[in-house]
Amino acid sequence: MKAELLVVEKEYEAPIEKVWRALTDKVKMREWYFDVDDFKPEVGFEFRFSGQNEGRVFLHICVVTEVVTGKKLTHSWRYEGYPGESHVTFEFIAEGHKSKVILTHKGLETFPQDNPDFSIKNFDFGWNHILGIALPEYLDAV
Repeated sequence: MKAELLVVEKEYEAPIEKVWRALTDKVKMREWYFDVDDFKPEVGFEFRFSGQNEGRVFLHICVVTEVVTGKKLTHSWRYEGYPGESHVTFEFIAEGHKSKVILTHKGLETFPQDNPDFSIKNFDFGWNHILGIALPEYLDAV
């Protein structure tokens, strides 16, 4: 099984504190990201949300595994009813009044490789939309 690693890097015209809150405050997350049932940037905290792909609903089950406030957030990522577990890491880098986020999603090869819903192409599209379109639009609006 070949290791699948996806890295997405984006810059924002917003201070790092604002970007951190957008990705860690459950109320803000619901406005632009995923409709999480609850979220706390605390190691061991489990959160869930549903996502869709062409009408198919997938329940995501995630557990926060690492937090360095304002700098790094890592959580597991798996799907109810499917084998496999991956890990998503957000690294936050302050650049004056701007910020950079580097997302690394590893372990994608652990998901069913015969199911196109779990292709790296879908993850790449999703993360680039989330970080490249949805997040900047949200940051500009608030």
